[in-house]
Amino acid sequence: MPTLNWHKREEAVRAATRAPYRLLEPVAELSYGGADSENLLIQGDNLDALKALPPYYAGRVKCIAIDPPYNTRSAFQRLLRRGLCRGV
Repeated sequence: MPTLNWHKREEAVRAATRAPYRLLEPVAELSYGGADSENLLIQGDNLDALKALPPYYAGRVKCIAIDPPYNTRSAFQRLLRRGLCRGV
């Protein structure tokens, strides 16, 4: 099976391993469709969402679409410098 490699991969794998598992909690006002639907949309941090899947969905997931991180620290700092957003 092919393996995806990148700079500091081992460091990223160790960090992901240390991240705690999360439980998925439905939000009624954001939900759509029946509770028995096989489809699921998770809004949240990519790592937290992926670590929440195995307990209930191991071997059942057919497709995962993940938005790339767009608000990384360096991107956020550039926006601050340009005055396009405010720090908290």
